[in-house]
Amino acid sequence: FYAGKSINPVSQGAAPHSTFNILASHSLLDPCSSGAGTVLSVPKDEPECSSNISSMVKEGHGSGNEDHKSFNQFDVVQDYSDHHYAKTSPGKTTKDWAKTIQNEWKLLQRDLPESIYVRVYEDRIDLIRAAIVGPAGTPYHDGLFFFDVCFPPEYPRCPPKVYYHSGGLRLNPNLYESGKVCLSLLNTWWGSGCEKWSKSNSTMLQVLISIQGLVLNDKPYFNEPGYKNTVNTPVGEKHSMAYNQTAFVLSCKTMLYSLRNPPKHFETLVVHHFHERERAILDACSAYASGIIVGSSVRDGAKYACDKCFAGFKKSLDAHTELLAKELAKNRAQAPELKGDTPAADEIASTSLGQT
Repeated sequence: FYAGKSINPVSQGAAPHSTFNILASHSLLDPCSSGAGTVLSVPKDEPECSSNISSMVKEGHGSGNEDHKSFNQFDVVQDYSDHHYAKTSPGKTTKDWAKTIQNEWKLLQRDLPESIYVRVYEDRIDLIRAAIVGPAGTPYHDGLFFFDVCFPPEYPRCPPKVYYHSGGLRLNPNLYESGKVCLSLLNTWWGSGCEKWSKSNSTMLQVLISIQGLVLNDKPYFNEPGYKNTVNTPVGEKHSMAYNQTAFVLSCKTMLYSLRNPPKHFETLVVHHFHERERAILDACSAYASGIIVGSSVRDGAKYACDKCFAGFKKSLDAHTELLAKELAKNRAQAPELKGDTPAADEIASTSLGQT
């Protein structure tokens, strides 16, 4: 958890695979929480009157015709058929509701960090799909995590609904196999004051950055209920390291799931991202199987104190590394035009692990 550090969530200068740090008033993240006392202050634009929200956005981002060399962070697309909330009726909405969503689109279009990607839908402005790159220095590094969002008719009086594409895996205390995202900011966990959704101050951008920085953190074990009392204790840290091992294996499984079943409109991102990060991912698997602590920098050489600490983990990781290598090779074959436009494999590997 990134206590004591902060970022400006509207900054444009973040590196593509950097870890985003968010100011919190507590030393650890409560379970299923957006971060107690955490407020990401993102200014809201005054909404502009427009009869066609999507045309405003398309002027700056086109209509979603990406190739493998370029994937816009924000874009408007058409087909929402595989969206989790596709069959959920928008219900009775108002002009003010549409203006609020227009404001959200503009904020996302302007201020998304470089490692978060969003698609909105021209014919269903109540729906959003987002991809979040797992932060470096965590068991989620180099992974892609997908979320479907729905703005209810009451928005912004109540928070958006968010569904996580889990693939049936529970790799984080806040992200359920069912797709539930447990966050105070989404009112899916207890909280008070600035921990909860505010119709005046909270935004979709804040939700996405909170998921990346506060949920996908370096010690997710301490997100679990009741475990915060063991932070910085020998027992707590031992359990945390074991949890990170499991989380990394499940993150590898999630990579396999994404490579085999990329969400609609994100196929290009999946191909490009995993082509670029292939060597980094496989080098990480090799390093962790040799005893390097999950999330640590290979250059630091931090290893487990005894073989028993990672023997079972190594066996599981080796099996998934073999599967992952095969899928990444298939992915590489889908992106031949990228070979001359991405960094050399050894260059990628040298900058991949545990970089903060």
